[in-house]
Amino acid sequence: MKHGIALLLLSVSLIMTVAACNPSEEVPSPSTSTGSVGSPSEEDSDTPGTPDPNIPDTPENPGTMNRNLTITIGTASFAAQLEDNATARAFAAMLPLEVRMNELNGNEKYTYLSSSLPTASSAPGTIETGDLMLWGSDCLVLFYETFSTSYSYTRIGHLVDPSGLAAAVGSGSVTVRFEPASRQD
Repeated sequence: MKHGIALLLLSVSLIMTVAACNPSEEVPSPSTSTGSVGSPSEEDSDTPGTPDPNIPDTPENPGTMNRNLTITIGTASFAAQLEDNATARAFAAMLPLEVRMNELNGNEKYTYLSSSLPTASSAPGTIETGDLMLWGSDCLVLFYETFSTSYSYTRIGHLVDPSGLAAAVGSGSVTVRFEPASRQD
């Protein structure tokens, strides 16, 4: 009896691990699943204020980062604005970052980051073209179509003007560069 329960638990664990790591079409994707992934591990800091360009973002001075981002895909560049939260600050600390993003569902590009970021996931209801989100704690997602979802994400940022994003990302995998935008004095 004990061996049967252990085998059942091992099987369920293995299936869940394979399903969570496999972005194949048979597995519900972040944009189509009705479930919720992850639970908040760190609350967002929605402290209002304008970042001071003379003070670097540090754990002692959170919220002072340059929230302006440039996203480059091939020859196209897009201005983006980071959220004022712990996830965006942790993401900004990784910049500049160049990653290969894979296609999923005809509406998003995703990549797994080398380390986990803090999360405070919620179900946005509607994903907008140009949203930059975190699925789970380490999957960076750039959405290039607007659609409804009940899935949960942590907001990182959004493109200021996503015009031309779908054409820039194309239908397959694409290399995307994220870097802080030059500050305007």
